[in-house]
Amino acid sequence: MTLERGTLLHKRYRIVEILGQGGMGSVYRAVDENLGVEVAVKENLFTTDEYSRQFRLEAVILANLRHPNLPRVSDHFVVGEQGQYLVMDFIEGEDLRQRMERDGTISEDDAVQIGAAICDALAYLHSRKPPILHRDIKPGNVKITPDGHIFLVDFGLAKVVQGAQVTTTGARAMTPGYSPPEQYGTARTDPRTDIYSLGATLYAALCGVIPEDGLARAMDNAQLTPLRKRNAKISRRLAAAIEKAMSVDPADRFQTADELKKALLGSKSKTQQLTGNYTVSPPPPEVAEPQKEKEYPDPGKPTPEESSKPPKPVSPPGQLLAPEDDKPFIPPGKKKKEQKQRRQRGLIWFLLLVIAVGAGWLYFNPSLLPDSVRGQLSFLPATATFTFTPTLEPTSTPTLEPTLTPTNTEIPPTATFTPSVTPRPLYTETPAPVLPAEPTQTFTPSVTPQGGGYGQVAFVSDRTGKPQIYLFDVQSKSTTPITNIPGGACQPSWSPDGASLVFVSPCKGPDLIDQNPPADAGLYTINADGTNLQPLTSVPTGNFEPAWSPDGTRIAFTSVRDGSMQIYVMNLADQSVTRLTDLGPGVEARQPSWSSIGNQIAFAVKRFNVYQVWAMLDNGENPQQMIRSGSSFLDYFPVWSKDDTVIVYSQRKADTFSLPWQMSVLYEKRGGTSATRLELGPAPVERLTFSADGFWMVYQGREVDGTTLDLYLIAVGSTERIHLTTDPGNDFEPAWRPSAP
Repeated sequence: MTLERGTLLHKRYRIVEILGQGGMGSVYRAVDENLGVEVAVKENLFTTDEYSRQFRLEAVILANLRHPNLPRVSDHFVVGEQGQYLVMDFIEGEDLRQRMERDGTISEDDAVQIGAAICDALAYLHSRKPPILHRDIKPGNVKITPDGHIFLVDFGLAKVVQGAQVTTTGARAMTPGYSPPEQYGTARTDPRTDIYSLGATLYAALCGVIPEDGLARAMDNAQLTPLRKRNAKISRRLAAAIEKAMSVDPADRFQTADELKKALLGSKSKTQQLTGNYTVSPPPPEVAEPQKEKEYPDPGKPTPEESSKPPKPVSPPGQLLAPEDDKPFIPPGKKKKEQKQRRQRGLIWFLLLVIAVGAGWLYFNPSLLPDSVRGQLSFLPATATFTFTPTLEPTSTPTLEPTLTPTNTEIPPTATFTPSVTPRPLYTETPAPVLPAEPTQTFTPSVTPQGGGYGQVAFVSDRTGKPQIYLFDVQSKSTTPITNIPGGACQPSWSPDGASLVFVSPCKGPDLIDQNPPADAGLYTINADGTNLQPLTSVPTGNFEPAWSPDGTRIAFTSVRDGSMQIYVMNLADQSVTRLTDLGPGVEARQPSWSSIGNQIAFAVKRFNVYQVWAMLDNGENPQQMIRSGSSFLDYFPVWSKDDTVIVYSQRKADTFSLPWQMSVLYEKRGGTSATRLELGPAPVERLTFSADGFWMVYQGREVDGTTLDLYLIAVGSTERIHLTTDPGNDFEPAWRPSAP
């Protein structure tokens, strides 16, 4: 829950304003009433025993940091079950992202100064005992004070390495374009991870363009555009240093921050200065001037100016780092080269083995060779001559003729086993039992543990007439039916352990944004093998678009039970239902989508006769529009990326007919008008879903000359799609089965 303005926290820190908000909590500007100074208070809403223990451990480590380019952590504390708090210096001024937005790019001298200052800070962090990795260096985390001093801020993703254990104040998350490929997945991160991110930050600051994503480059789906191609004014030596820092393979980068600093300073001699004295031109007075605390009559209500101002982003969290977060990163290209070399070495050894075996065989069997050849090979032994002398048979051979007395003259018939296969009946052959209108008293959904581990996608198909849910195995490309319901089944959503599905029945067909659901649509659950079909909602009036929460305890869904489409959530422990959305008369909300940690829900809002993408906390508080596309477009079907940094959604024209395409918006850019269109092949592209590791996407679409919907697979950052299903029927609404963390 966001702290209100004027709140006195820990009997010491008076909240002045909210600076940013993200998945773990918020960052506030506050006044330390004991000392009379301004501070920044970072909030962590996760209060489990593991998070609390980890928070205290790392807060103590961060509190001992003392460096001129790092903010000082002065206090940390836990407030009951409310949250955990880290108090640090409040840095006035602007961040590098704001400077880039104002000026477009920065000068080469400023880039060297900023790079050298951050290198000093990184060298200090990396040399601590235990070492500390920042892991979230980007323009928004480089602060420039009113006097031009440079700070590296926000330790939300900092990783503290203690022996064989790994802890983190936040989580492993990625900022596309600024994160190296090893930060995706479970490969080991080390000081070279921060070096890559700093290189990417300087690259973006010098040319005004975020560099190609590290993972896409590692998968050979993209190449880094040379810095001088985007800004020819940059010196060759500086461009070479930055591009070396951004090498895909960590072994090809600068191995320490000091090495990178020397390369940056060496690119232009006049930039050489003493350590700790690196400064840049200060921000303009209107930006650099410290904000004065405003008068406010009601501490619980911010001023209209603050209400209209979108909060600055805070790094969203993910899961705690797993023990396997110690594997070295090997780029896919290097892996292929090593695999090819291993195959070549294996082939050579195999040929040598064949030659050795053949030579040995000939050595012991020289008679197999012609005499003319054998005579030329002096190393072969002389051929022995054997004389065969037959043995004379005896004139008489005794014959034993035992007398057999069978105990049973009848031979029993031989039993023949014929395996029987009971095929799963299709809907057209054997209708399934009609679903009851009311839920049975014996069904009580329970909290589902996390887990799984399946490379499979649930989807809906009308290949047998009525829409039914099927399971598609990505590797074997086999399809298995799950439901067989007279009214049809659609809109599947997996439980986090991948064992069950929640879905809607009856169904009309592919879900169109402007199509009303059946009035009697209800929610049901079923096991992945098609067993244990159970009704879920007791109110059968228009319940649809279910979404199972990541912790397995709740199911969000859309319902028209109160007269218009609104979002509700069911608590599976007691089956209680709570309405989450109420955005005013005539405003509808639908299509809920959980963030990966379950504390936020993205959804579609219909107002002014167009659809918009919004997000809110999981209790319905703090709803805000994610992207402002205007009245000419419909934005709908939102889905979070696995690191919660991006929301992907469908879009099409509102005033004329058009096939849908996919757009994406950075969570930290929410509330603006800047979004990116994803190149995923010809339209329509709709209903995108991410794999559990976040590296792949499946969506429904058509070929250019196709008339039916099919499923397509594509790697994140790639433009080469794979056609998964080719049945003559429509295949749509994919839902990727969860995998084990």
